[in-house]
Amino acid sequence: MGVVISLIRNALGGILVCLDIITRGTKLKREPLHQQQLNSELESLTLYQFFACPFCIKTRRKMYQLNLPIKKLSVTKGSPHREELHNGGGKIQTPCLRIEERGEVQWLYDSNAIINYLEKRFS
Repeated sequence: MGVVISLIRNALGGILVCLDIITRGTKLKREPLHQQQLNSELESLTLYQFFACPFCIKTRRKMYQLNLPIKKLSVTKGSPHREELHNGGGKIQTPCLRIEERGEVQWLYDSNAIINYLEKRFS
């Protein structure tokens, strides 16, 4: 039964990913120097995610629209990044944005919270 549910979840996730790619629209355009400075600032952010998770897709979609090339790490079973997420953030829940500022690390869970953070900081 668990295998069937997993197959259905993966199939639906794949459909959502395809729909996202088809309908996501255009990226925010910035002056090249401004985008380059922003990209440097984004090196302190990492998104821990599952590829087909609807909430991760929603978060990646907003990152795309805001033209924020944030590093993305998959936390599938067996991934070393899964252990990083668990040890750092305290739980395995996606999406999770790891924010490193002034030597301190914050783990921000929930797609809406992540999107609000990105919009306030980068739009």
